[in-house]
Amino acid sequence: MANYFVHPQALVETEEIGEGSRVWAFAHVMAGAVIGKHCNIGDHAFVESNVVIGDGVTIKNGVSVWDGVSLANSVFVGPNAVFTNDLNPRAAVKKSREQFAPTMVDEGASIGANATIVCGTRIGRFAFIGAGAVIIRDVPDYAMMVGNPARQIGFMCECGEPLAEPLACKCGLRFEKVGSGLRRSVPAVARV
Repeated sequence: MANYFVHPQALVETEEIGEGSRVWAFAHVMAGAVIGKHCNIGDHAFVESNVVIGDGVTIKNGVSVWDGVSLANSVFVGPNAVFTNDLNPRAAVKKSREQFAPTMVDEGASIGANATIVCGTRIGRFAFIGAGAVIIRDVPDYAMMVGNPARQIGFMCECGEPLAEPLACKCGLRFEKVGSGLRRSVPAVARV
């Protein structure tokens, strides 16, 4: 007996689905796809064969996740967001899975509704992609991105609040700049 839920009107061809995950009506998950624990795959979503989805991922309605896309733990993908996997698509030119440009969405990142993620990019940890944004290059950790092509307009905390200088959030987390991204500050250890 499966320890996950599949709606009777979903088409699920993989057995690689983690405990507590849910696949809703009219979603299609192909054989070979790997879905972690406690995921939520919305109506009319499509997950292709060579896709790896971590634990606690939410994929809202109408999202297609193509071969070569990997979603780390706790990623959120908003309704009708778009992933690509071929930089130079042609109907008459068939490519093997190995020729697709991989896309990685790191832990805790959020992708807004109708955003487009061009293949071959990496979205950093806890980055926030605004609704309708078009990602054409790598996104730093904690970056907040908007527009077409997307540009960085600030930073976002893990709790979902925008960050301003001095990069301390009301939730208690503190950050420091590293390149164009952020990382959590490690509090000083008291000396004894």
